[in-house]
Amino acid sequence: MSTPVSSSEQPSSRTEARSRHGVLDSAAFEALFRECATDVHGYLISLLGDRSAAEDLTALAFERLYRSRLRLDRSRGTPRAFLFSIARNAALDELRRRRRRSSYGLREDLAEDRAPGDALEHVERRTRVLDALASLPLRERELVLLKFHGQLSNGELARALGISESNAGTRLHRALTRLREHCADAGREEVA
Repeated sequence: MSTPVSSSEQPSSRTEARSRHGVLDSAAFEALFRECATDVHGYLISLLGDRSAAEDLTALAFERLYRSRLRLDRSRGTPRAFLFSIARNAALDELRRRRRRSSYGLREDLAEDRAPGDALEHVERRTRVLDALASLPLRERELVLLKFHGQLSNGELARALGISESNAGTRLHRALTRLREHCADAGREEVA
């Protein structure tokens, strides 16, 4: 025979729902911020080509995640993936507002301890990659950036983009192939 449990000892359905959905508490949010802020900022700089806008949108993404932290559903992805989805949507809104393609600039903060030849080679290689990224259609560029800046799995990419996981993998493979081809072609042009 079971003993009745008082209503104060029974977990409320709201508490059960929160634990099932994996609420992002303050400590977990702070840890996520420390872990992901640089990656989100880098992703947004790469997508927008504008440091100032990237800083604003990084802050906006974390703010939106914080406001929705009680509604996170871990069955739909990790908080990191949700954060990058928010950042992606904010960046696409920004790009739509601008109605122009983003431009890429060289990093001002080249390492000073490199030999001049190494630094020049690094700048040339980085320029080739940035040019190759800029040559990709926006959909492919954002896919590559989400994968590598966001460090998202193909399943998380699929959820962020609203496509199937196999489609995400196929699109990523095609985008990386185009990126490699463009880099290789640019390298051959420099030699010629």
